[in-house]
Amino acid sequence: MRSRITKLFGIEYPIIAGGMVWCSGWKLAAAVSNAGGLGLIGAGSMTPEVLREHITQCREATEEDEEQRPFGVNVPLMKPNVAEIMEVIAEEHVPVVFTSAGSPKKWTAWLHERGIKVAHVVSSSAFARKCEEAGVDAVVAEGFEAGGHNGKEETTTMCLIPAARKATKLPLIAAGGIASGEAILAAQVLGAEGVQIGTLFALTQESGAHEAFKRRCLDLNEGDTKLLLRKLSPTRLVKGGFYDAIEEAENRGASSEELLDIIGVGKTKIGIFDGDIDNGELEIGQVASLLKGKDIEPVETVMQRLVVEYEQALASLQ
Repeated sequence: MRSRITKLFGIEYPIIAGGMVWCSGWKLAAAVSNAGGLGLIGAGSMTPEVLREHITQCREATEEDEEQRPFGVNVPLMKPNVAEIMEVIAEEHVPVVFTSAGSPKKWTAWLHERGIKVAHVVSSSAFARKCEEAGVDAVVAEGFEAGGHNGKEETTTMCLIPAARKATKLPLIAAGGIASGEAILAAQVLGAEGVQIGTLFALTQESGAHEAFKRRCLDLNEGDTKLLLRKLSPTRLVKGGFYDAIEEAENRGASSEELLDIIGVGKTKIGIFDGDIDNGELEIGQVASLLKGKDIEPVETVMQRLVVEYEQALASLQ
């Protein structure tokens, strides 16, 4: 599984845990890093002060015998306090930053000047090309199977990865719909050198998500998530009370303003962190239906299974 991604980030396996709001705290990031991958803290749901606390905890949890395992922070560039977030990251000497939801041009050089490696999340091959122009170290190409906010192109991972591979020579990370060793191998065949996994890690014991949210997501059938909110920012949602309200509004042609009123404030926290699965906003990837009936497992178990599945899939093809 060695690749340019493992070399770039100094990790054993080319597996990155997505920096998900209300899921990716220091416990999840540290567990993934300690298991040989790259854990990311999700700054999207954190204030600068809270982020600093998570970075400190993660650093302590990933240090053993004077050896520091690498970890990173995911920063949605649409955040109003992104400058404060970046200052905290620089002050705490975080080695890796994954940026998303915005242009990488503004912050990549700034982060590089401070010795921080940068990967940027894109939803199209055109944006992958712009990443190379911006000078990022790696590109994450995320298909619309992914949970949460998605690209307006609605390109699937199987189509996006080979297109992005043609568009850039940078190290390429596949994301969206990946939850098995076989899927990791498939992504590699299409041109990716690593994977970013969200849903699978969001439903582990170390995830910051509420157990009720995890249980709901582990009971989903095929088709129980859908991309809505196209007028604002396409978002994959789990069917339920919030989903029904958004779908009804969109079906009657609600304006962007009406949709924003329905969304209100803090709905993702209510659903994912507080566990109100009836009234909160539930975001998870399409691949959740393949996990139906599974237990809420520790990260170490999940990582070990991914590696075994990958090796078995590779051996079967050979």
